[in-house]
Amino acid sequence: MLAVIKTGGKQYLISPGQKIKIEKVDVALGEEIIFKEVLLTIDGEDIKIGTPNVSGAQVKGKVLAHGKSDKTIVFKYKPKKRESKKKGHRQPYSEIEIIEIKG
Repeated sequence: MLAVIKTGGKQYLISPGQKIKIEKVDVALGEEIIFKEVLLTIDGEDIKIGTPNVSGAQVKGKVLAHGKSDKTIVFKYKPKKRESKKKGHRQPYSEIEIIEIKG
């Protein structure tokens, strides 16, 4: 079974047992999280497309870890003006294991 969920402004194609990294959620480690914004479910030949969400569908996951991604460097430079600006950014994430898809 496959599903497409929406969280943190992004969409993810998932299946049970898969581990994904999403935008950080405020859920403690080891606890379950339920995603209710399910946009699509595929179960063999049965395909349900939501408008915008599939009614009655939900995805259950377990929070495995919280962390920060690798540093992204932002460097701006203006030639002939001796102007440069360097910034770094580390985006926080949550690692989720998909337990089951109901739909």
